[in-house]
Amino acid sequence: MKLWVDADACPRDAKELIYRAAGRFEIPTVLVANAALSLPRLAHVSLMRVKQGLDIADAAIVQESQAGDVAITADVPLAALLVAKGVEVIDPRGDVYSPDTVAQRLAMRDFMQNLRDSGIPTEGPKAYGQKDRQAFANALDRVLTAAKRKAT
Repeated sequence: MKLWVDADACPRDAKELIYRAAGRFEIPTVLVANAALSLPRLAHVSLMRVKQGLDIADAAIVQESQAGDVAITADVPLAALLVAKGVEVIDPRGDVYSPDTVAQRLAMRDFMQNLRDSGIPTEGPKAYGQKDRQAFANALDRVLTAAKRKAT
């Protein structure tokens, strides 16, 4: 089992929680990014640097991940591909994707994109705050605990 992180847009606070969880659960953790990242010196944490380009990091995560792995991403289309593959997916705000919820989130994302494409202004995501950090920490702990049990 591995923990995959779509690291380009992952909030710094969420990454700190991921590093702690990687050490606590002793789980190989791969941050996938198209830019250099400063990583802590932890045995279980590594960086997979990919080329610049649209969805290159996403494609690498989809290709390398396996059923039973866990992934962190706010990218709903990526989450949909991973959930279909049997990967447990959490967004940095603590939402855990299931086949039902990812379909709903994908439909909402597409709807909002259609509104923006039509010239209707929409609000972006709210700032990442303490409630998001706590929800993510709780979800990450629950999902990793369950995934470790399944893997053993």
